[in-house]
Amino acid sequence: MKPLAASDPRQVGPYRLRARLGAGGMGQVFLGYSPAGRPVAVKVIHHELAADPVFRTRFRREVAAARSVSGAYTAPVTEAGPDDDPPWLATAFVPGPSLADAVAEGGPLPAASVWKLAAGLVEALQAVHASGLVHRDLKPANVMLALDGPRVIDFGISRALKSTQMTSTGLIVGTPAFMSPEQADGARVGEPSDVFSLGCVIVFAATGVGPFGDGPPASMLYRIVHAEPALGQVPDGLRELAAACLVKVPEERPSPAELVDMIAAGRAAEEDTGLASFWPAAVAGLIRAFQARLNSEIPAAPGPGPEPRAAPPTGLGQLAG
Repeated sequence: MKPLAASDPRQVGPYRLRARLGAGGMGQVFLGYSPAGRPVAVKVIHHELAADPVFRTRFRREVAAARSVSGAYTAPVTEAGPDDDPPWLATAFVPGPSLADAVAEGGPLPAASVWKLAAGLVEALQAVHASGLVHRDLKPANVMLALDGPRVIDFGISRALKSTQMTSTGLIVGTPAFMSPEQADGARVGEPSDVFSLGCVIVFAATGVGPFGDGPPASMLYRIVHAEPALGQVPDGLRELAAACLVKVPEERPSPAELVDMIAAGRAAEEDTGLASFWPAAVAGLIRAFQARLNSEIPAAPGPGPEPRAAPPTGLGQLAG
C-alpha cells in the first residue's frame, strides 16, 4: 500500500480513507473506515470511466445486483455511490492475502488446502449465480484468504466495462490467463465461464502457474481457445477436478452443484480441519503472519480530525480489478 497523495480523496461517502491498497483497470482501491471504525475496501472509479454515460448506467445496474449477493465466501458490498462524482463502492475488508500474494510468498498450496479452497470458491460462485450475476474475472487476485475461508471479491462488476469508451481503445475486460474460451472469443459469457476460470484458479493454487502458462495476452488467449491445459503437475484428484472445469465447450462443464459432489467425493477424510480452523496448518500460519504485518503496519481506525497516516508497502490488502 502507499500513502495517500494530496490529490487522493480523503472521504468517500461515509468512509474516511486511510491508505491506498491498489489500482486496476476500473479504479483505485482504498482502505476506509466507517464512522464506527469498521474497515472496508473502497473502490473509486477512474474519472475516464465515470465520464462515460454507458459505463455509468451499467455500473449502477451491476452494483445493485452485487448488493444482493450473500454468501459465506463472498466479500459483500456494504454501500455504494454509483451517482457520485466519481462513482464508488465499498466492500467488506478481508484481513488476509490474496491467493496471488500467498502463492508468490509461500509457493503453491498443499493439496489439502487446494481442496478446501475449491470448495469455498464453488460456494461463492453459487451465491453469485443465485443473484443472477456472472463473475467474469475470477482470478487469484480476486480471491482473498481469511482465516475462516476464502472470499471472492469484485463479482459481476467487470461487466460494467463492456462496450464503454475505454474498451474501444484497447482495454481488455477480464484477465487473459484466467479467461474462458468463449470470453477470449468475445462470445456470450454465462455461468460456465466462471467454472472454467475456477479450473484455472485451482491449477494456479496447486502449481503456482495457470494451465495455459504465461506470455503476451494474444498468445494466452490463443492457447486458451485452441490448446489443451497443462495439468501434469496438479496432484491426483485435483487434476481430474480441474480438467472437468477446463473443457472447451461451455455446456460440457460441470455445474457448481455437480462440483460440490465432485469435491465431496475427491477429498480425503484427513483434509478436514475441524471447527478450529478452515485451513490446514500451513496456510493458516501464512494468513496469521500476514495479519501480524497488517496489525503493525496498517493505519489504525481514525479518530476525529487527524490526517491519514503513511501506509504500509504494496501487497497488503485487496487490489482493484
